[in-house]
Amino acid sequence: MGWTGTGRSGTGVKAWYSVSCVAAALVLVISGFSYYLVRVVGSIGGSHAITGGPSVGAQNILLMGLESRRDWNGNILPDNILKALHAGSRQGVQNGVGGNATNTLILIHIPAGGKKAVGFSIPRDDWVDFAGTVGPQQQGKIDQAYGVSMYYQQQNLQQQNPQISQDRLAFQGNEAGRAAAVATVEKLTGVHIDHFAEVNLDGFYELANVLGGVQVCLNQATYDANSGANFRAGYQHLGASQALAFVRQREGLPNGDLDRTHRQQAFIDSVILELRKQGVLGDLTKLQALLSVGKQYVITDADWNLLDFAAQMRDLTGRNMTFSTLPIQGYTMINGQDSNVVEPARIQQIVHDAFYPKPAVASGRPGTGVASAATTTVDVLNGGGTPGLAARVSAALTKAGYRTGRVGNTSHRGTTAVRYGAGASANGARIARLLGVTAAAAASVPAGHVEILLGAGATIPGAAPATSPPSPSATPTTGPEGGAVGAGNSVPCVN
Repeated sequence: MGWTGTGRSGTGVKAWYSVSCVAAALVLVISGFSYYLVRVVGSIGGSHAITGGPSVGAQNILLMGLESRRDWNGNILPDNILKALHAGSRQGVQNGVGGNATNTLILIHIPAGGKKAVGFSIPRDDWVDFAGTVGPQQQGKIDQAYGVSMYYQQQNLQQQNPQISQDRLAFQGNEAGRAAAVATVEKLTGVHIDHFAEVNLDGFYELANVLGGVQVCLNQATYDANSGANFRAGYQHLGASQALAFVRQREGLPNGDLDRTHRQQAFIDSVILELRKQGVLGDLTKLQALLSVGKQYVITDADWNLLDFAAQMRDLTGRNMTFSTLPIQGYTMINGQDSNVVEPARIQQIVHDAFYPKPAVASGRPGTGVASAATTTVDVLNGGGTPGLAARVSAALTKAGYRTGRVGNTSHRGTTAVRYGAGASANGARIARLLGVTAAAAASVPAGHVEILLGAGATIPGAAPATSPPSPSATPTTGPEGGAVGAGNSVPCVN
């Protein structure tokens, strides 16, 4: 299936934040409506498949898209919906078409503060060891963990209670599937998952309808009868049905399912951009419709306080979110199934490095005295005439991880100079680059210090943080999984 977590990662994240803003703004005017918003957001959830973590601060979130032709109560979707989704016939569903595979798995890390996020799509065909799965099957494609666990859980429940209701059977089966999917992703990636959000085919279609579709960009024209995809090359606006086909298609793409993961990533970026362009977040009617659909179709863990989570997500935009696809080692046939060969140890290292980057340390040969940012003191003296500039430059470099040194004024200077003492050459050069000048050694500067003499026209440097942010370089950019997808201020073009 397609976009899973868009209900949470793109659409949802921004909607939940806007809900808190709108409710606060209207509390004196329309208290009943603000109450409604809080009540609706609070009612989204419902799953106890996992024990959720904190709703604020750093957290890992799994977005799941379920390729199911049934609703959450186990009913086969209406014929008109199946037709719109190109999801087969009622008879086909009764015969097992579709199943309950998580055709979309996207793991996202939200750092404390929520200003930047990094996500990894997990290819559905990765052959892995399951975890937390009910039943005898403990290996398979990663997208099968959900359906396998759901199947055996429902078998057990029916044996224990032949009179169990369909609603109860569906709920307990899905709960087992969610628990297994989360545990299996944790085992593969080596990181703990704090929260999850899940949507099925019907939910995706309804969410896309509320949005009025989205804009996408294709590198080349594609057609696929199975998914209903029929796209020309270039930028185009897709309605709900074609939006679903866009994120579901894998036949006819150069790299099959791996290209499909790029489409899912691009879709999330596009949704965030669409919300901002359409003004959905400031339109109460549109926002109410969006939340009503979310309440009916989006499932999250019950411990996820979406209003608390939203408070730290106000700065999350397409420019602050980068998606990559976890690498594969190759292709193989296992038990008659086309599968991806993966190396869990390598995947775990990639995910850990991207989610929890180590502090950047200046490199150098042993004994050269090269210091990290945290052990280098920066003195800033203003000779350019702009009042307070030395203090602002010093604050920027302190935020970047350097120690604060002297801050004051010096005699007038036409140009900026950067000088360094013993053991501070690497950081002196780094700071000089930020200011657009060249550093020089100076015997008058104490060891471990960098001295900045600001000249006329000097500005505050865009200092890089001492802790490296997640970046596309954390993952391979060659091979069929490709590089990172991130829209910024435009819709990314994909296969």
